Order: sequence, then structure tokens, then C-alpha cells
Amino acid sequence: MDYNKLPAPERLQKTAEAVKERGINVIVVNTKAEALAKIKEIIPDGAQVMTGGSSTLTEIGLDDVLISGNHPWKNLKSAILAEKDPIRQSTLRKQSVLSDYFLGSVQAITESGQMVIFSGTGSQLPAYAFSSSNVVLVAGAQKITPNLDMALQRANDYSVPMEDKRMKSIGRGGTMIGKILIYEREAAFLGRKVTLILVNEVLGY
Repeated sequence: MDYNKLPAPERLQKTAEAVKERGINVIVVNTKAEALAKIKEIIPDGAQVMTGGSSTLTEIGLDDVLISGNHPWKNLKSAILAEKDPIRQSTLRKQSVLSDYFLGSVQAITESGQMVIFSGTGSQLPAYAFSSSNVVLVAGAQKITPNLDMALQRANDYSVPMEDKRMKSIGRGGTMIGKILIYEREAAFLGRKVTLILVNEVLGY
């Protein structure tokens, strides 16, 4: 199966509308440069920012922006990585799920609007599911699947092996499926804002 095929325009639009109907804001853009520009528009100066591990965020250039320090935000990940005491670093990582803006990606999106996220440790899932007041997820449109079964298959058969290979290539022990989050609906009464930036390019895996 070709997991990197971009959808036809009508399928992309249909999926975007289905995600919106589930209480999630959707912004459709054509390029990764536009995706990065939208993030810069969305996040106000002075906001606390945290990112979950994401090849998509790396590919659009957000990681480079955060590492450079050339941005108006408070980058919580830089403080975590700078902390050498393992206990204190663990505490900072747990506190980061309360960040003003938590950014990441998803492994699959169904045409009916569900979004699937697989995680090894689950460290980013509290923010995605509840604790962060603003969540911004960026995904390439090739991640659109016909249904939930196919979404889970995509994540299991393609996304996880690709991440495992990437981690081993940089000398780490690989990854596993530890926890799975499925966005069915974002409840308006929670007062949070979840935004999906859907990019009509192949990004991430």
C-alpha cells in the first residue's frame, strides 16, 4: 500500500470539513513554508511553547526556529534539555504538558474526521487530550485514510516502523507502541482550542 499518496482535492476538503465537525479547527495550506507561517501567526508573543517529538515539525522548520532562539516565545523544551539533574528534568517534562501551546503531529486522519496518535511513552498525550489549553497539530495530507481501521493500520504498519528506523539510525534503542490516542471529538465546554494544520504535501510519516 502506498502510504505517501496525496489525496484528490475533493477528498482533502471532505476530510477537513469532517475534522471541523468534531470541534477541531482546521487550516488547509499548500506548503510546509505556509504551515510554519501559520504557526507563527497563531502563537502570540510570550507564550509558553512545547513540542512533542515529530518529524513533521522538523521538516517544516519549526525545530530549527526553536533551537535558534529567534522567536518571541518561551521554549519549554530548551529548559528541559538544559537541565542536567534527571529528577528535575523529569519534573520539568511533566510540567510542560501544561504549556500554553503544545505542538505535534498525528499518524493518521480518517475521512470522517478522527485523528490517530501512537506514542511510545505517552509523554505528549496528556497535553493533546486535555492539559494544554492550545494544541496545534501539523500533518501532511498523505496521512488521510478511508476509515479508522485503515488509520490504525497505517500507524502500526508504516509510521511506527519508520520512527523505529529513525531512532536506531541516531543510536537510540528504537520505539514501540505504548499508548494510542484517538481524537473523536473536542468538547467545546473544555475551553481548549485544538487546531489541525493540514498540509497538501507529503510530510512526516
